[in-house]
Amino acid sequence: MFPERLAEVIETRVRRPGLVAEAAAARRRATSMVGPDGRLVIVAADHPARGSLGAGRERLAMADRADLLERLCVALERPGVGGVLGTADVLEDLLLLGALHGKIVIGSMNRGGLAGTVFEIDDRFTGYDAPAIERMGFDGGKMLLRIDPDDPATAATMQACAQAVSGLAERRLLAMVEPFMSHRADGRVLNDLAPEAMIRAVAIASGLGTTSAYTWLKVPVVEDMEQVMAASTLPALLLGGEVADDPESTFSGWQKALRLPNVMGLVAGRSLLYPADGDVAAAVDTAVSLL
Repeated sequence: MFPERLAEVIETRVRRPGLVAEAAAARRRATSMVGPDGRLVIVAADHPARGSLGAGRERLAMADRADLLERLCVALERPGVGGVLGTADVLEDLLLLGALHGKIVIGSMNRGGLAGTVFEIDDRFTGYDAPAIERMGFDGGKMLLRIDPDDPATAATMQACAQAVSGLAERRLLAMVEPFMSHRADGRVLNDLAPEAMIRAVAIASGLGTTSAYTWLKVPVVEDMEQVMAASTLPALLLGGEVADDPESTFSGWQKALRLPNVMGLVAGRSLLYPADGDVAAAVDTAVSLL
């Protein structure tokens, strides 16, 4: 049935694009940011807009949009999945597929730091802005902040993130900040996952904007997570990262970190949508069970 549903989406985009806004207006919103147990699982799908299409050993895994959307629909239908994070193209496809009723929806804001480019740290806000997120009836916006002490472009990206945090907070919308200390090696931007680097990144991200009242953090699981998360009182969600050859190790790391008081849940994309065994439902169910 999915090819037929997708054909209807394409037909709508061609002949009745105004239905996107109508679908957004008609969407049933989630009643709370977290579930009854105070936890949240978000499926992420904003990677393609930054030119990052790989998952695991497959270099172009996320390049097939129909396959990605079907995997997202499977994930969103699983019990315990609270919502989705994506760019406008993906979220609007899901709106037209009717997959976002009752879900938390987070719009991805800065996707201009294209993977593998010389301007990667200059992460422009080429996606959603705060007014658009409010207009669509979504629940918040997400931004990536990579801080490279040797790249002057960091300053503009940091300032733009601070402005986005303030703009979302003015509308009482969640601002999800994903911070890293980064550096270049052999022409590639690499994130420093050492505990001290993550502590510094968390401390910087927590102070962005005119208020932190609506700010949540999106952080990787690293060593000494207790110290890392002690750097802030802000709520945090764990990011999924790359598809691991050993998913049990990934799940074990999540489970330990989820015991920390300000870790509220997970934001995972490729690790749930493209598991090594191909079973999206089972991967999502395992992640939810950790909560």
